Amino acid sequence: MRFLNGFGLFALALAAGIFGAAVPAVHAMPVDGGLGLQEAVTPVMHDIIAFHNLLLWIITAITLFVLALLIIIVVRFNRRANPTPSKTTHNTLLEVAWTVLPVMILVVIAIPSFRLLYKEIVVPEADLTVKAVGYQWYWGYEYPDNGDISLISNMVEDADLEPGQPRLFAADEAMVVPVDTTVRVIVTAADVIHAFAVPQFGVKVDAIPGRLNETWFRAEKTGMYYGQCSELCGTRHAFMPINVRVVTQEEFEQWTEQQQADAGSGGNIKVAEVAGAETR
Repeated sequence: MRFLNGFGLFALALAAGIFGAAVPAVHAMPVDGGLGLQEAVTPVMHDIIAFHNLLLWIITAITLFVLALLIIIVVRFNRRANPTPSKTTHNTLLEVAWTVLPVMILVVIAIPSFRLLYKEIVVPEADLTVKAVGYQWYWGYEYPDNGDISLISNMVEDADLEPGQPRLFAADEAMVVPVDTTVRVIVTAADVIHAFAVPQFGVKVDAIPGRLNETWFRAEKTGMYYGQCSELCGTRHAFMPINVRVVTQEEFEQWTEQQQADAGSGGNIKVAEVAGAETR
């Protein structure tokens, strides 16, 4: 029993370390040696991390309980310790317990699970709509509520990376959205199936040709956040980064004015289209 108590304390300490690392220091992308999920910056991602941690506690408790039962059985009911085996055929209380307890555990898991699914799927009234279109192998962003702004976003090649830009994650154009704003993202594709995913937002939705899917997020902090296409889509699947730059409302208004001015002159969009054509 000392062994069981010591092992249990060790496992709980290990689990506590895992849970404590589930939300690392502020990083907008994966980091070397990272453990757990990336920092949450949206209400949905906060709930995802909370649900993730709840499941880890439940899984850890069940695993330790089953392990303890196995050790007890091996120690107490081997041939040497128990030469005369029991002839018990059934135990009503035990059978009721191992039926009711799993049902109760599933109910405990199901309630927050359904709440989270509802929160992810039901899009609240949006303050801003952005359309994200997946291509082989780059992204296009359109702002139908802001003068039909249209951007093409390609990965920055290694030779063109600037100091501070992460390899394979940096893009030449970012989706720009204001902080503390409910953003609806309409997702589709022009060729094959892609997936729009930004881990810190708790967002992942398939981009399917001929079909419109939608998701939403409300970023709580300004900064640059990174994602990637998360559906195998061809030879350059790994080179489809997603950049979302969250700015203040004033900066967003200035950005939209600048984009509309560039679109009116035709310069910005043409350059973006040429960059996309070179990638193809």
